[in-house]
Amino acid sequence: MRDQLSSQMKGTPVDGAGDVRAAWARFTAWLERYDPGVVAALGRPGDPEAIGRAEVRMGLELPPELRQWLLAHDLDTGWRPEPHGTLVERGCDVPVPGGHLLLGLGDIERVYLHRLAGERMEPSGDPDCPSWRPEWVPIAAERDGLYGTFLDTANGTVGTWAEYSLPDEGVYASLSAFFQQAADELEGITTGDWRGPGAPVRALERDEPQPEDEAIRHWARTHGMVVNDRGRVPSSLREAFYGASRLR
Repeated sequence: MRDQLSSQMKGTPVDGAGDVRAAWARFTAWLERYDPGVVAALGRPGDPEAIGRAEVRMGLELPPELRQWLLAHDLDTGWRPEPHGTLVERGCDVPVPGGHLLLGLGDIERVYLHRLAGERMEPSGDPDCPSWRPEWVPIAAERDGLYGTFLDTANGTVGTWAEYSLPDEGVYASLSAFFQQAADELEGITTGDWRGPGAPVRALERDEPQPEDEAIRHWARTHGMVVNDRGRVPSSLREAFYGASRLR
């Protein structure tokens, strides 16, 4: 099944670090123009030695495209986590697909080890569909780590996980494709909001109501969840709703 999935993937090759740099540069160029404060929050260039130490602790070798991205911006550089903080200590709230927080090296390591330990302590009933694989490396997640996006180091594809559904593998053909999609959404290419150079887009206005918000609130309340009557529906709740809908 995984071989078949890999053979069906098209686009950026697994070792396309240069493509990742180009996609990331396109993404950050938009932010530098319209939201420079977010770019500052992305942090300084990463440390190759720190990456190597994290690889040892995780027991895997990060692929070239992920290493290139972390060397460009590692928002955890110089950061020391709180002793009793959340699973995702930093996380950068940038507009990436899925609405999760983009992770730095330290958060990547913590979420990875947490997810892997959870699968090993309580293995999934179907060995072909585990809740986590050792070759999956998180790149974005919610604070609690229950929802997020991962890079499959075995085939270079990008997938997602959610608390109430099985992981969704091969959502994007590569890390480059993931960041290209993020840039597309910022520029309004996929939404039709872009109106030429210099025009602001609505991609960052994530608090504005969506047509399905009331349905999500109703679903959450019927499942015993607390949700505000107004304002933004959390991305974690939105993904739980869509995940439950797919299982029907």
